[in-house]
Amino acid sequence: MAKVLVTGGAGFIGSHLVDKLIEEKNEVVVIDDLSLGKQEFVNPAASFYKMDIRDFSSIKNLFGGCEAVFHLAADPRLPLSIENPLLTHEINVTGTLNVLEACRMANVKKVIFSSSCAVYGDQVLPISEKNEPNPKSPYGLHKLIGEEYMRLYSDLFGLKTVSLRYFNVYGPRKTAEGGYPMVIPIFLKQKKEGKKLTIVGDGEQTRDYINVKDVVLANLIVWNSNLKSGECLNIGSGKQTSVNKIAEVIGGERENIPPRSGEMRFIEADISKAKELLGWSPTIKLEEGIVELKKEWALE
Repeated sequence: MAKVLVTGGAGFIGSHLVDKLIEEKNEVVVIDDLSLGKQEFVNPAASFYKMDIRDFSSIKNLFGGCEAVFHLAADPRLPLSIENPLLTHEINVTGTLNVLEACRMANVKKVIFSSSCAVYGDQVLPISEKNEPNPKSPYGLHKLIGEEYMRLYSDLFGLKTVSLRYFNVYGPRKTAEGGYPMVIPIFLKQKKEGKKLTIVGDGEQTRDYINVKDVVLANLIVWNSNLKSGECLNIGSGKQTSVNKIAEVIGGERENIPPRSGEMRFIEADISKAKELLGWSPTIKLEEGIVELKKEWALE
């Protein structure tokens, strides 16, 4: 049994990670301000603290005795980062630095940072870690700065760090509202309400969808690995899936609405590095994951 800390442990991905860590008999501390997370998502076996990672003095004493820290707390609302970059910078950059400094002071052995494919911007596909990051939003830049802080704390202080660049994560507890709306829960909500599935543009735009359970698995493998400190790894499916395909799997009438400007047309991760260095690869096919979600939404 190890003591670990999860920031953002009341959120979509973080709560699933907490569940798995507790299932594996670890002692888990959760920090979340519940601005986007939900109290009911927090496993009752975890020690929960409603705190803001921007407040260093309040969080610093919670890291003592922790072997690892999984840093997921963030504000992932990309449009908000454009509207209010000062606020999201405080959360995503200053908050990350506060977490790292608390880890350094507490002699934490390893920090696993949840980054994002938003660091890449427009790229030739498939998107590899060798591609030069080119963020197109403050949010993407915030995550890139976070990765650089991970690398710097590794170089300066010997703190073991790894950054995981998530692509489009889906699964149970992902709502149609909140921090980072995604087409899958939006379609499920529309179907539940008897509405038509609204497809932006022609629906041929693609994303790389990865199940939250596979993301959790990647985090656990990284924690138990001897991966070189400061590494960045893509965590995705390695496949493109169109919006039209998602609508087909969910089923129902559709309607097309005008396309949005500024969005990437196609996204596909190159996950060969994670496969090679971690022995990790996705275990849940998208169709299987959507069937599970349809049951959760009582659609079949």
